[in-house]
Amino acid sequence: MLLSMKDINKSFSGVSVLRDASLEVAPGEVMALIGQNGAGKSTMIKILTGAYRKDSGSIQFDGTQVDFSAPAGAQAAGIATVYQELNLAPHRTVAENIFLSREPRRWGLLDRRRMRAEASRVLARFKLELDVDRPLEDFSAATRQMVAIARGVTQNARLVIMDEPTSSLDEREVGVLFDTIRTLKADGVSTLFVSHRLSELYAVCDRVTIMRDGRTIGQHPMSEISRVELVRSMLGRELTAFATRAKDEARGSDLPVFLHAEDLHAGTRVRGVSLQVRRGEIAGLAGLLGAGRTETARLIFGADPRDGGRVAVEGRETSYREPVDAIRDGIGLVSEDRKVEGIVPELSVRENMTLAILPKLRVGGVVDRTRERAIVDRFIKALGVKCSSPEQPIRELSGGNQQKVLLARWLCTDPNLLIVDEPTRGIDVGAKAEILKLLRELADDGLSVLMISSELEELMAAADHVTVLSDGQSVAVLAADELSEERLMTEMAHQNEIGSEGARAA
Repeated sequence: MLLSMKDINKSFSGVSVLRDASLEVAPGEVMALIGQNGAGKSTMIKILTGAYRKDSGSIQFDGTQVDFSAPAGAQAAGIATVYQELNLAPHRTVAENIFLSREPRRWGLLDRRRMRAEASRVLARFKLELDVDRPLEDFSAATRQMVAIARGVTQNARLVIMDEPTSSLDEREVGVLFDTIRTLKADGVSTLFVSHRLSELYAVCDRVTIMRDGRTIGQHPMSEISRVELVRSMLGRELTAFATRAKDEARGSDLPVFLHAEDLHAGTRVRGVSLQVRRGEIAGLAGLLGAGRTETARLIFGADPRDGGRVAVEGRETSYREPVDAIRDGIGLVSEDRKVEGIVPELSVRENMTLAILPKLRVGGVVDRTRERAIVDRFIKALGVKCSSPEQPIRELSGGNQQKVLLARWLCTDPNLLIVDEPTRGIDVGAKAEILKLLRELADDGLSVLMISSELEELMAAADHVTVLSDGQSVAVLAADELSEERLMTEMAHQNEIGSEGARAA
């Protein structure tokens, strides 16, 4: 075996997160690592790469007993890691990011010509033609993800760890990534592939390691385990279907409209979006990568200025200059990137949860800790947040529980409308069901919800109607009884074809 981790144990603040866990990867193998949030996947990876120290157990890599004290040691040994939340330098160039801390030198000086040439060469493997002298921040999230992966595979690694590498990629880019993984495999390089998308596992992985509650509960060839068996093993129970209501129980047009956005414009990303959200319903927002979904949410929330269009709340036209104005009107936004725009990793669960209501908790300039604790305890219980205590650092929680804390942050403000951008991104199928069930219950209690999702089955399960965006425009509104994957994809694809033909004609 190239990698063998045996009987790994790890605890945080007295809470056990790994219990006799194991992981093996053979040379030239693509191994899937799956499990619910909190199963221990990330902790296993961080122990392997030296970000965490194990309490006990053994690790062998390439026939040698190892115990890395820092990520640099793992990289030097031939282990490259591409994390879901990108760890790049956006203000530096593409070439500098690819060779960060490994810059080629000549006569002791930085060899920029060689660095640019090699950066262009490795990007060509991903079918990317970029100006490698431009800052990374000039490019889309999907391109930044591909640069991070390119950086990982240029480290002469024996093992490449990919943590949710496709979360920001479109279908073409996913195909290019899978081709790269297969090329690495042919070259004898192993890949540890972490993903919650089961179709990806079956497309590219040889075997799967399943974790649950900090333990390794099985390893199977992908060809010998069905999707149902995989999910059942991961959850330890029968999968509960996404929360949904029968079509004939769907909310109707008799409910009052809380939010109405009409003909929104902002640069080239939003070029005519109209939508509405009624009281006590979940309104879905669908579209392909780059369709303008997140940009629309930010316009509504006042996070970005709009060039045109109007937004009305309960019939009253608004012009939010900044998010605080939207918050005063009872609007909250749970952003897509919980690491960058959501949680404050060094703060506790309590501190993260009450950030949005601190002004209301102050008495004479001092926070009322008794009232704060009561609010935090109530939402931890109501949302089922799994943590050792409210004082546990939020960075130690699983992705699903971090997402629940962010939902609680806005629910603390007693909002009228909650905008949730990819609420289940990067979390497992069990946690997805819990989040969607929670949103359904909140809507049934009268909260208006605008849900942006790339997962069509989630929209079909949870939404009362869906507005479809394409190329920055709203192209269709589908009622609950009209929703199907085929109909949603047809609306998105058809309009994109029209847009492409129009561009060619111009």
